[in-house]
Amino acid sequence: MYASFVALGDSFTEGLVDLRDDGTYRGWADLVASELAAKTPGFRYANLAVRGRRLDQISWEQVPRAVAMRPDLVGFAAGGNDLISFRCDVVTLIRAMHEMLDRLVRAARTVVVFTGFDPRGRLPMGRLLAARTETYNASIRDSSAQLGAHVVDLWTMSGLYQPRMWAPDRLHISAEGHALVAAAVLRALGERVSTNDQGLPQQAGRQGWLPARRSDAEWLGTYFAPWVARKVRGRSSGDLIEPKLPDLTILPAHPLAQ
Repeated sequence: MYASFVALGDSFTEGLVDLRDDGTYRGWADLVASELAAKTPGFRYANLAVRGRRLDQISWEQVPRAVAMRPDLVGFAAGGNDLISFRCDVVTLIRAMHEMLDRLVRAARTVVVFTGFDPRGRLPMGRLLAARTETYNASIRDSSAQLGAHVVDLWTMSGLYQPRMWAPDRLHISAEGHALVAAAVLRALGERVSTNDQGLPQQAGRQGWLPARRSDAEWLGTYFAPWVARKVRGRSSGDLIEPKLPDLTILPAHPLAQ
C-alpha cells in the first residue's frame, strides 16, 4: 500500500494530450494516483512534470523537490526530449539518468521508471532515433536492475503501437494510450487494475501509398515545422509552464480520473 506518489518528467507524465472535459490534462500518472487514492485514505499526490523538459532540467528542477518529499512511490520518465533533439550525447544522457535514478531510489520506497517509445514508422529519421533510444533503454534496464527500480517497458508494449493510441502530432499518446500505460504501471506495482485498459493489439488498416504521403505532408506542416522553429529559436513548449500539482496533496477517491 502506498500513501504518497510523486510523478516526474515531461509531457508524457504531465498528461498531454489526454484532456478532461474542463480542458485540463489528465494522463497516466493522474490515473494511477486515482486508483491508489481509492484504496488509501489520506493518499497524497504531486505531479512535477512539465512539457518539453530535458533531462538536465528535470535533474535540477524536479528531482530535488521529489527527494525532499520522501514519497512512498515515484514515477519517473525522462530523456525523450533529449533523444529527439538534433544533437544528443547518449553517453552523457545515460550517466545522468543513472545518477538521477540512484537519488530517487534512495529517497522513495518504490520507483517506477520508463523506457522510451519506439519511433520507427511514426517520426522522421525514425531509424536514427530508434538507435539512440535502444541504447538509452538498455541502460535504463541495467540501471534499474542494479538499483532496484521497476521498469515499465514502453518499447516492447505492443498494444501501444496501434494508431488509436497516438495523438495526431505523433509525439504524444492519446487518452487510450495513457489508460494503457496506467494499467501497466499498476501491474508493475502488483496492484489490481480497474483502470480502463483497452490496449490489446488490433489489426490496423494499412493506408495506401498516396494517402500515407498526404498524411505525412500534412503532419510536417502542422506539427514538425513549428517544432523545428521552436528549436531554432531556443524555445520550448514548456516555457512559462508550471507543474500542475507541485506539492503533495491529499486526494479524495477518484478525483482525477473524471
